Amino acid sequence: MDRLKTIFMGTPDFAVPCLRVLQEKTDIMAVITQPDRPKGRGHNLQASPVKQAALEYGLPVLQPEKIKTEEFTARLEEMQPDLIVVVAFGQILSQRILDIPRLGCVNVHASLLPSYRGAAPIHWSIINGEEETGVTTMLMDAGLDTGDMLLKDKVAITPDMTTEELHDKLMDMGGRLLSDTIDGLAAGTIVPEKQDDSLSNYAGMLNKET
Repeated sequence: MDRLKTIFMGTPDFAVPCLRVLQEKTDIMAVITQPDRPKGRGHNLQASPVKQAALEYGLPVLQPEKIKTEEFTARLEEMQPDLIVVVAFGQILSQRILDIPRLGCVNVHASLLPSYRGAAPIHWSIINGEEETGVTTMLMDAGLDTGDMLLKDKVAITPDMTTEELHDKLMDMGGRLLSDTIDGLAAGTIVPEKQDDSLSNYAGMLNKET
């Protein structure tokens, strides 16, 4: 079987295991991540963890300030990827971008959807005293984490578990689940499942008050 041609979009540590899986199983045409940002006391520009990993793999890295421009969208269309994988990227994709890959755009989300849609599902699972959470892969649509679900995996949240510990468990789980998702999509064995919006809640970004 020919290897899939893919594009990866991601930014923080959480996305790196998924990039590693994609590197092993597919031909990555480009890695797209957020522009370098000032960090630390010296406010020196620092590359995202995904950019650092991509450069180690020798992959081409693109860092658009805004992904939805005409120029950048046209560039993605020219690549004609089979699949786009998005993990904690940090920008919203347009419908035109979502329509580019023949197998769709797959997102790896750190909750058991439709629960905890949004930017901070790991933190809110801990804050709200949940006893379990997990990772969901889904086909992206124009909504916020509302697309059809592909695969799920669960993890128990123990009473003394920290956000950092849960983050690391879900990070590793995300890579394994993406691997299974890619295999299933390529083989045509995964049946997408619609989300029940009545069961959803939103995990918004944390602020100083939180």
